[in-house]
Amino acid sequence: MAAPVRSFLSCLLRQNIAVRRLSSTSSTLPTIFEVREKIKSIVSASQAWTPGIQRSEEEKGTDTPIKQSDLAERTMKDSYSEAVIPLSDPLVREKYINHFSTLRIGRLLEDLDTMGVFISYKHNMPDPNQKTSPLTIVTGLVDRLGKDRLGLVDRVGLVDRLDLFTKVVGIEHDLKLTGNVTWVGTSSLEVSMTVHRMNDGSEEEIITTTFVNVARNSANKKAAVCHPLKATTPLEESLITEGEQKKLLRQQRSRESLLKNAPTAYERELVHNIFVDTLEPGVSSFSVRRMPPNSVWMDSTKLKNALLCFPQERNIHNKIFGGYLMRQATEIAYTNAILFCRGRAYIRAVGNIQFKKPVEIGSVIFYSSEIAYVEDKYMQIRVHTEVEDVKSGRRDTTNVFHFTIESDSALPKVVPKTYGESMLYLSGRRQFMNFKSRNDDL
Repeated sequence: MAAPVRSFLSCLLRQNIAVRRLSSTSSTLPTIFEVREKIKSIVSASQAWTPGIQRSEEEKGTDTPIKQSDLAERTMKDSYSEAVIPLSDPLVREKYINHFSTLRIGRLLEDLDTMGVFISYKHNMPDPNQKTSPLTIVTGLVDRLGKDRLGLVDRVGLVDRLDLFTKVVGIEHDLKLTGNVTWVGTSSLEVSMTVHRMNDGSEEEIITTTFVNVARNSANKKAAVCHPLKATTPLEESLITEGEQKKLLRQQRSRESLLKNAPTAYERELVHNIFVDTLEPGVSSFSVRRMPPNSVWMDSTKLKNALLCFPQERNIHNKIFGGYLMRQATEIAYTNAILFCRGRAYIRAVGNIQFKKPVEIGSVIFYSSEIAYVEDKYMQIRVHTEVEDVKSGRRDTTNVFHFTIESDSALPKVVPKTYGESMLYLSGRRQFMNFKSRNDDL
């Protein structure tokens, strides 16, 4: 296995951006809670929820069509930001701690979502001295999170993933979030961030992540144009090129989805062998099924939840905060994992977090979790999220999450019964093989 290397983003910042990062201490940085308040001021958001309230024309600015070439170029240094999660504060720590006295990953996802939006607004401010923005920034997808170990070439292929290479994140010390914009399309932009553990003046990089955010107009009804990004060093040019490659890889993965294409020949044979293994020996019938040894039926691993969306969980645009949705999905997957393994579980990866549509206040969110694939002590858990409009009864998919979770010991295999479950099995297997290929120490 290649030797561990420093975070690619951190390397960029150390070599090319004159920032105060290394001299910063957690006490001099804004907290993530102050960052949330700053975002509210940028969009002139109401401090209290009122049904139907919209940004005023003065607050929104204009929606005159703009060409990207007419906008000022920005550098990566322009959007660089830092914030701290003050876990040294006992009152804050209690919100972030789990029953194993380690960090709740879902809470961290919420804060990274906030940080990514703030950095996106900072990149797109019309004037550095301007206090408000006419844009609406929304989270498009979480591209990946991990601790970089392999460098640029290997990292290009790590799309639609969120990898935690440290099994346990402690809560004894403050966490520092840093990041900046590393790629810009026409209406979308990539924000790369790093999570550092602060300890007596030193910093340990534990996680890196990439969020892809989308710029919308002031009314959040159509795409808006982002300020272009200018590279100032060869390393920054590499990051921008990587962003373009990852965009193409996301498109390729979408085209290869099992929702659009039949399984490969190998996958079809795999599903057939699983089916044959569930037939009763000596009985010439396809309808008599039996559970293979050390196995469970997939439909017995389901765990569901329904939540009414309250104003307390709203974002600055009076929709349900995307970070809240991620936290809820993460925690139902984790709950499913510990019920299945009957022991301690560790979230190792999250894949393909895409936000397909906004969630309105007053709607109902349905979370459906099931274990799609198991290999040794690893389980691949799928969480399907739907939102239902209470008045119309219409239900739409908002997210599909894929979690790779590790147990302390080997687990029984999960066996599909139906064709639909077989497709979930293959999808889960693909996700796990992608994770496994990047972790040759498994």
